[in-house]
Amino acid sequence: MKRMGRVFLVVSMVAVLFSCATSPIVRPDVEHTLVILHTNDFHGHPVAFYDYPVDGQGGLPAQATLVKEVRATNPNVLVVSAGDINTGRPESNFFNARPDILGHNYIGYDLLAMGNHEFDPSPEEMQKQIAESEFPWLCANVVKEDGSYIDHVKPYIIKDYHDFKVAVIGLMTTETAESGTPAHIRGYRFLDEVEVASKLFQELKTKADIVLAVVHMGIYEDDSMGSRRLAKHVPGLALIVDGHTHTLLGEPIHVTDPETGRGTAIVQAGKWGLYVGKATLKFMNGEVTGLDWKPVPINVQKRETLADGSKVTKYVDKEIPPDATLAAMLQPYVDKVDGILNEKIGRAEMTFLNTDSRKKETPIGDLVADSMLWYVNSMNLGADFALQNGGGIRTGIPEGEIRKRTIYEVIPFDNTVMTVTLKGADLIDLFNQTPQAVGHGAMPQVSEGVSFVIDSAGGTVSEVTINGVPIDPEREYVVATNSYLAAGGDGYRVMLKKVSEYDTSLMQRDALIEYILHLGGKIRPVEAGRFSIK
Repeated sequence: MKRMGRVFLVVSMVAVLFSCATSPIVRPDVEHTLVILHTNDFHGHPVAFYDYPVDGQGGLPAQATLVKEVRATNPNVLVVSAGDINTGRPESNFFNARPDILGHNYIGYDLLAMGNHEFDPSPEEMQKQIAESEFPWLCANVVKEDGSYIDHVKPYIIKDYHDFKVAVIGLMTTETAESGTPAHIRGYRFLDEVEVASKLFQELKTKADIVLAVVHMGIYEDDSMGSRRLAKHVPGLALIVDGHTHTLLGEPIHVTDPETGRGTAIVQAGKWGLYVGKATLKFMNGEVTGLDWKPVPINVQKRETLADGSKVTKYVDKEIPPDATLAAMLQPYVDKVDGILNEKIGRAEMTFLNTDSRKKETPIGDLVADSMLWYVNSMNLGADFALQNGGGIRTGIPEGEIRKRTIYEVIPFDNTVMTVTLKGADLIDLFNQTPQAVGHGAMPQVSEGVSFVIDSAGGTVSEVTINGVPIDPEREYVVATNSYLAAGGDGYRVMLKKVSEYDTSLMQRDALIEYILHLGGKIRPVEAGRFSIK
């Protein structure tokens, strides 16, 4: 009996230890504080960069200084990325985001919730990025055909702060099934974010004191999609840290469940590391008792006009000195890129802004589309017009001297220029889907010779003409586009009905460089009027 008693005691102790490892630490009636620092849509901006109107904004070295300051005064800090670390400036693109990962490692990020642009590299390169990251990648709602998760990616983590435990769920927008690089998302299923989060929340609330969601879903006007939908249907989440729509909030969005009265806050901090969101979350007995949040600018500067008419540039908040060690670690990447991209190719006589390329016709969209049409027709390929997705244009061209690096920033994706031949009936279907693209990356930017009117409210398109003539359903049309859209990217699956295609093998950004040189090196915006939205 004594032996049986010892066995029972050992088993009981093991059970207690296992319970402690998986259950929240109970500190009834004790209020805890967690500081959450977060970025989203970093998009390959590892070092300070030019953002209208001045240079020297953002950058991981300055961000590292801020994070160190916060950690020095707060014992419980969680540093997270809400996705899209990939695809941006050449300092990142040329090295498959290694400088970005190096910087995130140095800062000490606790996790990355995968964004749709984590599928920009090949699956092999993605795995290299994961292996180089000293923090876990999270994504609970993207699985293989057999139901298993992406290799070396976790659905959630539980972080132990000694006095309390925090569970963090990672989610990615199901829109990635449409917007992701087709060849790279093949073989994955994108599960409904709310269904996955609801199940995990029920599991994790018994294992941690609070449950957070770090997601790449986006903020939209209503709660039918994105993080508002998540907050509505999973009201027990302590906080939702969001990304995807590049939304710079001034204050949290609060979504209240009408049945329980419980509310969930959503935060998002812009893009490109220009801001770091700082949330001070207080909670007790598993319930949020307080939230203070603000976006902290990382050397963001604005231009002001003084009373005398002169202009001055000022920091939005304060200047943050860069971390010297990290700056030195990143400098070799900067030097390599400068040697390649410092070549002058022309001059912009006016600024080509990119603020609305997902919403309407823009000068930069016109320029990019015209460059593709010019290039393929210089090869006598007989294209009727060119189509570019607004989300594939990542920044504008400032007035003044243009160097190669600028064009690599405008079009950072490794897409080639192609022609796709479509039947007129399929081309009509293509234009008919443009009303759903307004406000999204699929928003069309078109070359000269195209005209149409989008009725956003009615969800229809009308008055479509190609070179002044309505589309003939029986005729075949040659469309100049990029290889991403030609493969059915951004939801343009009608492209897969192509009669034929031809890949020029020239990178899209190189076609834009050649087009600028063809124009004599001087460019200015053309008068708008290719399409309108009512």
